[in-house]
Amino acid sequence: MKAVEDISFSIDKGEIVGYIGPNGAGKSTTIKILSGILIPDSGQCRIANMTPWKNRTKYVKNIGVVFGQRSQLWWDIPAEDTFDLLKDIYEIPEEEYQATKEDLIQRLNLQDIINIPVRQLSLGQRMRCEIAASLLHNPDILFLDEPTIGLDAVSKQLVRDFIKKLNREKHTTILLTSHDMSDITSLAKRIILIGKGKVLYDGSLKKLQNRYETEKYVFLKTNDTLNIRHKGIKQKTKNKEGYDLVIDTRLLSISDLLNIVSKKITIDDVEIDHEDIDNIIVKLYEDYKI
Repeated sequence: MKAVEDISFSIDKGEIVGYIGPNGAGKSTTIKILSGILIPDSGQCRIANMTPWKNRTKYVKNIGVVFGQRSQLWWDIPAEDTFDLLKDIYEIPEEEYQATKEDLIQRLNLQDIINIPVRQLSLGQRMRCEIAASLLHNPDILFLDEPTIGLDAVSKQLVRDFIKKLNREKHTTILLTSHDMSDITSLAKRIILIGKGKVLYDGSLKKLQNRYETEKYVFLKTNDTLNIRHKGIKQKTKNKEGYDLVIDTRLLSISDLLNIVSKKITIDDVEIDHEDIDNIIVKLYEDYKI
């Protein structure tokens, strides 16, 4: 059985790309090939004019890798001691190392945990240290494989905000895999979907949403009674402040809905929610039978 087959894509400098697919699709295998850990049986891979598994010593100085389920930190010592070891491995000049380390400590809020043995850290604390460790040598490219797996909401937001700033300020190219679609929607404008080892979709997240988003959820705040029937209104529910509507946008646009409703009742407020991104991805999987 082939882990990946006929996968082909290119990523421009400074892009953040979401690399998604179900379990067993080949995401982690691809990341390992791109980072030089695995050697493919055939095919070509060029990153920054280098082949990862052929120019490995030179190549790894240009990339950072974070595996959410694997640690590069030494378990029994503080993260800062691992940082010092990585300084020597990457041959980072002392002045540059100290400046970068202090910057990462501040940005990732590591001041109170940097000298605590890694085994005593929470998962969220450890992941922030993992990300810092991967960036000590200022790589141009960052591979993130499930970087927020198991994190609480606060830790996830901190990691996402940091990745956005890193990309915006240093134009770091980022390839991100995650089963948490909130990671993808908050960070990536482009996604690559793979299934059974093959690329099934490569394009903008917005186009994907437009293609598969067939439902919208509308809240109408009103004191009036709404009597309405339309084939585009899939569901109407009365609540204390008005009505919740589920709209099939293939049959009824939101603008047409509001035009119809405004002739029947006085609308005090309107809220419109999009279909959950996870539902859209499920529809995409179903289309491709994965």
